[in-house]
Amino acid sequence: MRGLILAGGSGTRLRPITHTGAKQLVPVANRPIIFYVIDCLAAAGIKEIGVVVSHETSAEIQSTVGDGSNWDVSITYITQSRPGGLAHAVLESKDFLGTDDFCMFLGDNLVGDQMLATALRFDADKSVSASLLLKEVPNPTAYGVAEVDRSGRIVGLEEKPKHPKSDLALVGIYFFRHDIFDAIAKIGPSRRGELEITDAINVLIRDGKRVEFSVLGSWWLDTGKKDDLILANSTVLDDRARRSVLGSVDSISSISGRVTIDAGALVEGSIIRGPAAIGPYSIIKNSYVGPYTSIDSGASIINSRVENSIIMQGSEVVGANIADSVLGRRVSVRPAMQKLSKSLCLMVGDDCKIEIPEE
Repeated sequence: MRGLILAGGSGTRLRPITHTGAKQLVPVANRPIIFYVIDCLAAAGIKEIGVVVSHETSAEIQSTVGDGSNWDVSITYITQSRPGGLAHAVLESKDFLGTDDFCMFLGDNLVGDQMLATALRFDADKSVSASLLLKEVPNPTAYGVAEVDRSGRIVGLEEKPKHPKSDLALVGIYFFRHDIFDAIAKIGPSRRGELEITDAINVLIRDGKRVEFSVLGSWWLDTGKKDDLILANSTVLDDRARRSVLGSVDSISSISGRVTIDAGALVEGSIIRGPAAIGPYSIIKNSYVGPYTSIDSGASIINSRVENSIIMQGSEVVGANIADSVLGRRVSVRPAMQKLSKSLCLMVGDDCKIEIPEE
């Protein structure tokens, strides 16, 4: 079985962060989102992985991810000619996939389950044409939804239905046989001008093919928007953070809970409450870093308070209080005159300078 990661989307809902970078490379707990996707595929025993990229993001993703050797897998990059939908991305990956079964994984989705059991079941039962991961959600109108009959069989899929027939949303992880290409050949562009993978799966169902599903028992997060990204950061920290202090922490600082402080980081006169991640060569001085905060490499937090936020590489927060925020790379947040007492909620793209006026 091969893996196929779709990483060609433009990430419009995450602007301004994605004006200057791929959404799949936005860090969650100080690791690019796509790294967790590769973790899942590698843990499921998949060794050959294709990554579908756009012309705009190809170089950055290839430079960051590399050839897959960090995961003991082989990665092939496939440049999608245009943004034509998920099924179009599958078509453009045909040479890479050949006649092999494959797992398609949306590159901005995170799951807590390593999905090994689903992969093994699909691999063992060749009578199944497709297997989908579903998750019960409270707001199914926001997702692609599966309709399941009383016998537990999928009878259809619908994108963002006004009147959903179930609360089972498509997670964004799909297992396919080669006959998915025959199904894609039978569909045309949707109203938004794209080849939809849900339409192709509906063709499989209509043609009498077996389409199975598993309900995901763990958490699932689509990181497409700012609040989703912050939730993903807190969820991953909650799930995976460990206490590890490799950086320098002075005697008057207080570190409590599951806090990772990487080598080269400097903490002076500060309080850090976990779960939190402090990246290499970052500086925390006379500050409070609260739970669910990730501070990436080379960032500086000085005379400030930061909680439930993502601070990317090389950014600085000086004399300010921020919460529920996402700061891109090399962002500077400072008060215009004196330290701010009120808490700010920000989403700032790369290389921006924010000066907050006096209260």
